[in-house]
Amino acid sequence: MAKLDTLRVRDYMSAKLITFPPDMDVMAAIHTLAKSHITAAPVVDDAGVLVGILSERDVIAIVGVASEDGSFAGPVSQFMNPKVKTVEPNTSLMQLLALFERQTCRRYPVMASGKLVGMISRSDVLRAISDTY
Repeated sequence: MAKLDTLRVRDYMSAKLITFPPDMDVMAAIHTLAKSHITAAPVVDDAGVLVGILSERDVIAIVGVASEDGSFAGPVSQFMNPKVKTVEPNTSLMQLLALFERQTCRRYPVMASGKLVGMISRSDVLRAISDTY
């Protein structure tokens, strides 16, 4: 069996992604997250550049805003987190585990040569541990 330090993010990342444009209506994005059973999606501009991430945590914040002004309306860019930490496909799963231990992030976008190529989550790492041990 392979050890976690020999496995790479590319071995367990999800490459088929749902992404949102920044100008998408946030309620449409919320419906997509719910229907797709995912907890977050990258936000990319027309050129495919990662500009943020919309997560369940951000959605919870939307409820707080809506309770004050009575509206869920607005573009994804108004509610997304624009400060996104990323990893590379060649990052070892041991390095990724260390990031998960130090950060509150549940998932990281995977970037290669400035392009979004996937997402890796805590559940992906659990799958790797299950496969390895």
